[in-house]
Amino acid sequence: MTELNASIRDIPIPWRMASRPISPKGYPVPWFVAWLDGLPDFRVIAPGRIAQAHKGRLCWLCGQPLGRFMAFTIGPMCAINRVSAEPPSHRECAEYAAVACPFLSQPKMRRNTADMPEEHEPAPGVAIMRNPGVALVWVTKSYKVMRVENGALFQVGDPTEVKWFCHGRPATRVEVMASISSGLPLLEAEAIKDGPEAVAELARYVDRAMPLLPAG
Repeated sequence: MTELNASIRDIPIPWRMASRPISPKGYPVPWFVAWLDGLPDFRVIAPGRIAQAHKGRLCWLCGQPLGRFMAFTIGPMCAINRVSAEPPSHRECAEYAAVACPFLSQPKMRRNTADMPEEHEPAPGVAIMRNPGVALVWVTKSYKVMRVENGALFQVGDPTEVKWFCHGRPATRVEVMASISSGLPLLEAEAIKDGPEAVAELARYVDRAMPLLPAG
């Protein structure tokens, strides 16, 4: 049996995630990941997984049934527009991903888009491909499916709890603000294309998100 990677060996793993297979590099393989030629490709979502997760109320990360509370692992821009490209997970699974996933826990990590397999499908909506530098676990009791031209997005409900992470630890307000400052121009550029009403709406969304930031 493959051992956990040394970088995450000391991070307590939720019991549901502990049942997931381990990749050759020592990372638990989330339920949504596609297996290609006998190996997991963390960049690729297995066919049908999004629909399965939504219809079956299954955790995006461990694949087991969700309870009343659901957690979305998102970035600051998603906290502003309250939209996620991925279905929800258990809170414990989401928090584990925020501290153990190399992309989510390491701000300098970049997405590897080289030699993407044919099975790969672009994320629905207008995807922001950067690493935001911080991760947010957004716990809620509800969400809605939003149909878009190239798939479906998830409009997250009002949060019952939010937890910000950076470098695998609680994020500071300064770190979250830095991520917002660098990412907001991307949302503003899209809003400008849609006209003054969209720009005003984005400003309201930003104001709505500010109270969710860490206190210090």
